[in-house]
Amino acid sequence: MTDAQIKCINKREHHNPHERITHIGGYPAEGGGNWKWTLEHAIDEIEAGRWRFYVSVGGQSVWVIVAIRNGRKYLKTQNDGDEPNNLLSLPECP
Repeated sequence: MTDAQIKCINKREHHNPHERITHIGGYPAEGGGNWKWTLEHAIDEIEAGRWRFYVSVGGQSVWVIVAIRNGRKYLKTQNDGDEPNNLLSLPECP
């Protein structure tokens, strides 16, 4: 399993925070090149157990998990409750 820090996101303008993120990006914890994946690809990799993602919040690592709301899968951090605010607060990916 590979751990990777999410450093940026792309989002579309949408009123529902669970449907806003379209892409995540960053770099593997072991180094390597930058990456940018669709939300669907990231969810598939998490569910297959091949990748784990985290974000840095106040200097602490917080794991990203797959959640389901209204039948749709989305990503959020473990401590975000029902809103994916830690991810939505990341800068836009190039």
